[in-house]
Amino acid sequence: MKRTPPGALPLRDLLDRDLTTAGARAMGLAEAAAAEAGETIARCAHLLRSRGSALDGPASALVVPGRIEFLGKHTDYAGGRSLLCAVDRGIRLVVAPRPDHAVRVHDVRSGERVEFELAPSLSPRPGHWSNYPMTVARRITRNFPGPLLGAEIAFAGNLPRAAGMSSSSALTVAVFLALATVNDLPARPEYGRAIRSREELAGYLGTVENGQSFPGLPGDRGVGTFGGSEDHTAILCGRAGSLVQYSFCPVRFERALALPAGYGLVVASSGIVAEKTGSALERYNAVSEKARAVAELWRRETGRDDSTIAAALESGADAAGRIRSILRRARHEHFERGELLDRFEQFLAESVVIVPAAADALASGDLARLGEQVDRSQAEAERRLGNQTPETSFLARSARELGAAAASAFGAGFGGSVWALVGDAAAEDFRAHWAEAYRGRFPQVAGAEFLPVRAGPAAAALAP
Repeated sequence: MKRTPPGALPLRDLLDRDLTTAGARAMGLAEAAAAEAGETIARCAHLLRSRGSALDGPASALVVPGRIEFLGKHTDYAGGRSLLCAVDRGIRLVVAPRPDHAVRVHDVRSGERVEFELAPSLSPRPGHWSNYPMTVARRITRNFPGPLLGAEIAFAGNLPRAAGMSSSSALTVAVFLALATVNDLPARPEYGRAIRSREELAGYLGTVENGQSFPGLPGDRGVGTFGGSEDHTAILCGRAGSLVQYSFCPVRFERALALPAGYGLVVASSGIVAEKTGSALERYNAVSEKARAVAELWRRETGRDDSTIAAALESGADAAGRIRSILRRARHEHFERGELLDRFEQFLAESVVIVPAAADALASGDLARLGEQVDRSQAEAERRLGNQTPETSFLARSARELGAAAASAFGAGFGGSVWALVGDAAAEDFRAHWAEAYRGRFPQVAGAEFLPVRAGPAAAALAP
């Protein structure tokens, strides 16, 4: 079976850094990020060439961003809303089709390679980055049966690992897009019936990770985390220079908001790795399980079929009070009443009050009001969500003390990163002072990074 993927280029074109940089720039990346992406794509292409891919053979290049959750802490899988942006860092990938069913994935930076067959019997390896491409391949073979080509994939990323910027979801999206390109999955009837927009693709890829079913595409074992589709939505639907507001279950676009003129984002990766393995995985999943428990008690006590907290809240004007009443009297086999009340109150505040109010403040240019709402979100995470560490709490607080208009931890929690919104003119001094304050308070923590980032474009293929 031979097929030329739609939009493919000869591999030799992807060896040319000038061409790849121009292509990255055309996607909407700023000059420095485009140069980095172009150089990285060329390196990936060179690796495929060295592994035997033909110079005149078809190849495709993808630029897949990481993301920042501006607001929306643990809201997506409960049907809530988030403010998000894609970033100008992420994964750069080159893929060439193979004539067989083998998939070989090369990590250009580490030199590691994994190889597996496209087969529904794949057994991914938890705790290793290969879990993500193997989980994607397994789900594809189950949801899109029939002839499938393997692929030679080379990728490199420049996101801090396990730091809350969605390095794992970016890899999931990148590998799916690579295999979908090689096999032209969008041309298949089952794809067209189930996935008709980027939002629906984001929703589907969220289920690839969490193992749930998507309408028309049955679920399978995921990667082991009970998350939602917020990350995939930011990666696939972000807009350069802007935040996007979405609600979830299903994914629904609400509005886009330009970042304030003259302001940018600085991200502090705390050096406390937010691994989704072992006890950290259990703590992360417990946060999402509490949200499911709230919805479960609501269904049991009311007889309704609302699948999420957000759906329950939409059932009537008195729904919040009814939920509180249920949580105060009903028993759940795994969680205490106070735990579930805290989880509900955090969701209610974050999704129903804070995200809309912060977005309104951004739209009107009221940075003082924005800062107040973000501070409240951080406080709710520390008090009720319970997913903060002393390091992330210090980073958010010290950023505000150093003059940031707003600052918040983001991502799964239990480590990870904090973003700060600062004026462009002061960004470099702010970054240096923020790093100095953090290292003075936590000298024992190694691996912290303080990175300026831009709100970048969504995932895209390098155009012919």
